[in-house]
Amino acid sequence: MTYGKQIGEEGPGMRVAVAGGTGLVGRHVVEELSAAGHEPVVLARARGVDLVSGAGLDAAMAGVEAVVDVSNVTTMNARKAISFFEAVGGNILDAGARAGVRHHVALSIVGIDRVGHGYYQGKLRQEERVKSGRVPWTVLRATQFHEFAQQTVDQFPRPLAVVPRMNTQPIAAREVAQHLVGLVLGPAQGMAPELAGPRVEQLVDMVRKLLRAQRRRRLLLPVKFPGAAGAAMAGDGQLPTGPGPRGAQTFDDWLARSVAQGG
Repeated sequence: MTYGKQIGEEGPGMRVAVAGGTGLVGRHVVEELSAAGHEPVVLARARGVDLVSGAGLDAAMAGVEAVVDVSNVTTMNARKAISFFEAVGGNILDAGARAGVRHHVALSIVGIDRVGHGYYQGKLRQEERVKSGRVPWTVLRATQFHEFAQQTVDQFPRPLAVVPRMNTQPIAAREVAQHLVGLVLGPAQGMAPELAGPRVEQLVDMVRKLLRAQRRRRLLLPVKFPGAAGAAMAGDGQLPTGPGPRGAQTFDDWLARSVAQGG
């Protein structure tokens, strides 16, 4: 997939900051930008930038025309999630405004306004921060990635695999990255159409297939979260609500490739 330069026409390519560029989606965003002839600037601690404190951010943002924010924190605690996304989102947006950034794209999650657990409250705060900022913006809500099944398993020590009953429409992380790059090189859209995978899956089934493919013995315990959040997760609360772009790679295709590659 190729993308032409649209925001800044001068020079061979754009300088695009990628917050969280060492993470699962961020690495793909960096690769896609480089392949398209643009200059990705990774904003991460490993590159001397502390997104939480803002240290090193202004220097890294020099000459940046656009930003893709795929930063992340691993927590289910609402207070910690809100604190992280408030700080990081504010720091990136403020630094972007000072640097003259013309487009800020943030990755969010389908259903965060319908499933009210702690991490999603943090993502909602991130969206609010982006909408109230001074930089023209686009927010892309995407469904869970295929890797979410493995992440769920890894949250619990052997021999257990506690898996919430959840309907999702998983998508390949690389396809999300490709879509983010397409968005950031174009004009700001506000809330972009929701991005999802090709078909609906039950997370319990995804984990069962994953363990079978990996030939791993785990006691799989399906659980339903209590209250309205659990009902929304088990229903359609995390599925797209309308038409929008859809990925091509199914979970089964991804799993077959992952196993073949020793993943």
